[in-house]
Amino acid sequence: MTKILFPVRVLLFSLLLVSVLTGTASICSASTGDEKTKPSRPTTHATTDLVGTWSGTFFSKHANVAAFTLTVVVAPDSQGRLIGSSTLNSDCLTNVRLEVTLKGSQVTLAGSDEEGNNITVRGTVDATGTMLKAVYILNGSASGRCEADGGTGSLAKR
Repeated sequence: MTKILFPVRVLLFSLLLVSVLTGTASICSASTGDEKTKPSRPTTHATTDLVGTWSGTFFSKHANVAAFTLTVVVAPDSQGRLIGSSTLNSDCLTNVRLEVTLKGSQVTLAGSDEEGNNITVRGTVDATGTMLKAVYILNGSASGRCEADGGTGSLAKR
């Protein structure tokens, strides 16, 4: 029996030694997973940092609707979600509290004012993280002051 066990032990030790030397040993490594590296793909500042003040002008697709400027201050709320407090000079909206959604470089700002007028701004932040080119959709309240509108514009980070 001893004659059989000795060659088996030598064989197992040899396999273990070869595995350790070639870096393929997983049964003897004490990896915590911290050594794993993240994929080497480029990241942009734009995908992570929307916090701050953004301002710009939006133009309706309808010739008879005046352009409006929008300034949004984006900050995390108490639960860590991004929200935006806005000021704008629009005939259809007053100050709007916006919820901010970010997926990669795709940004959505959506909210309503106290009169029930809604706006959604959707766009893409550029690679510098300072310019948001967007489209907007505005749905007016039952007051009839503003019906539905849409158009394009951009917000620049100050």
